[in-house]
Amino acid sequence: MTKTYVPSQSTIDRQWYVVDASGQRLGRLASEIAKTLRGKNKPTFTPNLDTGDFVVVVNAEKVVVTGKKRDEKLYRRHSGRPGGMKSETFAQLQARNPERIIEQAVKGMLPKNALGRQLFTKLKVYAGSEHPHDAQKPQTLTIETIPEGDK
Repeated sequence: MTKTYVPSQSTIDRQWYVVDASGQRLGRLASEIAKTLRGKNKPTFTPNLDTGDFVVVVNAEKVVVTGKKRDEKLYRRHSGRPGGMKSETFAQLQARNPERIIEQAVKGMLPKNALGRQLFTKLKVYAGSEHPHDAQKPQTLTIETIPEGDK
């Protein structure tokens, strides 16, 4: 009889990766980050376990979208009070809080349960090129997406 291999928490090798978001397309960048957070790029991937890596995203303010999404894509949030819905466009949110754009895009690609919430804590997003995670010795994660000028 064969047995299914299930990695234990002590055998899971966690890496830290740095992703430069400048000039990257939002959706393609977010899907690659979500795969890395989930651990789908590893041979020990298990759907019900956290086998993924940590991802640090820098230059979040330089992420791009195509078409009219810059002016027409809406980000909504609600305070929980009656009439508490607030919405803003991609351009407004990018000027005010650019980290939230990448965070929401990646969060939407993770499982909608306790595992997804645990995976989301391993994502660190920063607007500028500096980050405080040098002690973890992060490796550069190159994401091959379509360059900004090509369509």
